[in-house]
Amino acid sequence: MIKDKRIDKTYNKELDDICDECKSKDESVSQNLILTGFKICKSCRVSKIIFPI
Repeated sequence: MIKDKRIDKTYNKELDDICDECKSKDESVSQNLILTGFKICKSCRVSKIIFPI
């Protein structure tokens, strides 16, 4: 079976635990990506809920 290296690179890029908003590395980024579909950390998620602008 031949593995497609392009797929492995895209998964690694998506699950790199770096927040799109504040660019910090946090474990909650991958958890929020699975739950909501957004790559944001826990603190950015709370701030988006309180101030949704």
